[in-house]
Amino acid sequence: MVAMLRLVLSCLLVVSLDGCGNGSHSPKCISGASAECYCPTGQQGAQTCTPAGTFAACVCAAPTVDAGGAGGSAAPIATGGTGTGATAGTGATVGPTDATTVLRGVFAATGSMAVARDYHAATLMSTGEVLITGGEDEGSGNSLASAELYDPAAGTFTSTGSMAVAREGHTATLLEDGIVLVAGGTIYNSAGDALASAELYDPAAGTFAATGNMTVERVGHTVTLLGNGTALIAGGYGGASSLASAELYDPAAGTFTATGSMSVAREGHTMTLLANGKVLIAGGYDGSNDSVSALASAELYDPAAGTFTATGSMSVARLYHTATLLANGTVLVAGGSGTEWFASAELYDPAAGTFAVTGNMTVARDYHTATLLLNGKVLITGGYDGGSGQTLASAELYDPAAGTFAATGSMAVARESHTATLLPKGQVLIVGGYDVNGASLATAELYE
Repeated sequence: MVAMLRLVLSCLLVVSLDGCGNGSHSPKCISGASAECYCPTGQQGAQTCTPAGTFAACVCAAPTVDAGGAGGSAAPIATGGTGTGATAGTGATVGPTDATTVLRGVFAATGSMAVARDYHAATLMSTGEVLITGGEDEGSGNSLASAELYDPAAGTFTSTGSMAVAREGHTATLLEDGIVLVAGGTIYNSAGDALASAELYDPAAGTFAATGNMTVERVGHTVTLLGNGTALIAGGYGGASSLASAELYDPAAGTFTATGSMSVAREGHTMTLLANGKVLIAGGYDGSNDSVSALASAELYDPAAGTFTATGSMSVARLYHTATLLANGTVLVAGGSGTEWFASAELYDPAAGTFAVTGNMTVARDYHTATLLLNGKVLITGGYDGGSGQTLASAELYDPAAGTFAATGSMAVARESHTATLLPKGQVLIVGGYDVNGASLATAELYE
């Protein structure tokens, strides 16, 4: 099953949904909360959440000095949310205002899930809890319908209602009303059939209920919550071929309707909501051949027009990479595979519509996660390096000011096809995936 999913599933970071960047976008926030944001070296940045639930522009200033006088350390900014473009789970709403944890650059164990799983989805909810849905247990070979909640305060997972359908390779997107939309995926069987069904998780009731079906079956697709509250679904694998089609979910009506199609069929691609409201689709492959048909092309979805148009291409054709919206509005594309496994990274500039090379990662990897931290840096964790044939425990940080990656603490367990979710206090929750032996993991850890 692992080998098959390498060919048909895109990165599932829901935070990172950006796991892979999958559908990363600016989270909603609690009105009045303040958040640290990215500024040039030597300055601190802060932004305030507006009544509309979005962060205002970043305000940069010289660091404040503590009461110790000259030579004192800069005072950390207390935050209750995430900076502009932070990937806090697909469609995530930042939780209650609280002080940010000062990151030490280490991973620490936290509670384990009740069930080992990979190719699951993780979604940060408005309560600050993280919803884990579905996936596969490689030990039994079964797709999972079960779901559980992680409580950051207690550091534990507890079971919640199960989905109506077992699924893996699906998406789970937090809607504006706090309900979570679960869509598509596959039930592992000899045919590897994709699903068109969708369901809604109600945090108040702790239950799932069916909603309208997608217009086509999809697994390994991407989803992004748009500014008007609808969810854009694009690409993936339809059971017979890769898909160019896209559709919109309307929470008010509970239905999916077709929208403009991409210029190229893609799976293993990324989707990123830009600050201007458009959506960047990058890379992936068209399904004809895993590596040879990797794509360098990118396109933009315009919600106002309901159409996709071409934009600049990446320097390298890649799939199973990550794409993370940075605080300055550019998009960091990192790693992935194609004709080889890549350590390279590049930046998309929405104003110019072009990609430019930036520093390389310390290790080539795909099936990794990328999470924007509150300090503006990007945390890369785990994945697979096909050159060495190793599942990775290593992690690294991208510094937008320097344009470079540097190693940080390693995870306790090597893992790929896991999820990484930014928590309200700034820690990152790493959950599940599978290890060097291809065994699904129930363990979780915190980057703090």
